[in-house]
Amino acid sequence: MKFDCYLPTKILFGAGRLNDLATAKLPGKKALIVISAGTSMRKYGYLERVQKLLAQQGVESVVFDKILPNPILAHVTEGAELARKEGCDFVIGLGGGSSIDSSKSIAVMAKNPGNYWDYISAGSGKGKFPKEGALPIVAITTTAGTGTEADPWTVITNGPEKIGTGWDFTFPTLSIVDPELMTSVPPHLTAYQGFDTLFHCTEGYIANIATPVSDALALKAIELIAKYLPRAVKDGNDLEARANVALANTLGGMVETFSSCTSEHSLEHALSAYYPKLPHGAGLIMISLPYYKFFLGKVADERYANMAQAMGEDVRSLPAEKRAQAFIAALEKLQKACGVDNLKMSDYGVKADEMDKLATTAKETMGGLFTLDVHSLTHEEAIQIMKEAYK
Repeated sequence: MKFDCYLPTKILFGAGRLNDLATAKLPGKKALIVISAGTSMRKYGYLERVQKLLAQQGVESVVFDKILPNPILAHVTEGAELARKEGCDFVIGLGGGSSIDSSKSIAVMAKNPGNYWDYISAGSGKGKFPKEGALPIVAITTTAGTGTEADPWTVITNGPEKIGTGWDFTFPTLSIVDPELMTSVPPHLTAYQGFDTLFHCTEGYIANIATPVSDALALKAIELIAKYLPRAVKDGNDLEARANVALANTLGGMVETFSSCTSEHSLEHALSAYYPKLPHGAGLIMISLPYYKFFLGKVADERYANMAQAMGEDVRSLPAEKRAQAFIAALEKLQKACGVDNLKMSDYGVKADEMDKLATTAKETMGGLFTLDVHSLTHEEAIQIMKEAYK
């Protein structure tokens, strides 16, 4: 039994913890605050609160507000140029995973020359190492989906390539997880984000590099999502539900740090790279049932049974040969409870004859995750999963 555990991020968790920004030790005196191109950060006063709290410590701030739901290379470049021009010495990602991921990539390019894709090791990237590291990163998450506040990973899109990468210096120095900031997320996005968390954990649990530490975190997060996500979807102001979904999300980021995602995420990245209006979590939901049905029997039955048990299924009362199948039933039940059981790729413009292209792109751009499956997916098998997922 050998494994590494490295998580250098200080995490402030709990309702009202955003206020700690006024007193927490910060890594600089001038911040680039990275937010989305949407209106929510200003509409709900989150940006203003952050700026005022920073000012109490004498910290100046500059805002970069162009990030898209699937963040793109051009905005990483533009944000880094602004950080250098303004003399920012750290970066704050404020918002969902897109803003925080972008803040990590911007922090890298604020200190390193060339094009960000020079440092991407898959697809058309050049695989260089960013020798200058990155500006320090502070993550303030207002959603519960990516777990990026507790991992080093950042996912950026460049044309048809949507690729994740990360280094030790892209772990946030400080992360604030305040469930009160999540009450404004609408029901459908709450569901999509919650399922993204779920799949970080289910994938991390069945990955071939899972460890005892990631296993424990994954099963607890799976339990919390199954119990509390339907409540958060039904009533966004249910702070107990929001807090527990947020906790699951942060634990999910730790699972990604100590284990990994698998090819399910690669397949979805290809899908939302070509169709960027498709929310990542929604794409994962579309793929999930065919994906986990395919791996039924290829992953150890005990692992599927343990996930089913965590989701509230009475696995011990079932015959041994049916216990693994209970996870599929639990997944179907949770999708129905959250109102996401009939999502369709066709509603986002995806065509039935594109599955070969999507499977090819998944392998070419995020092929590393395929190597972490317990069964090595062939190209034909990946196509078949996508075909079965298509509606």
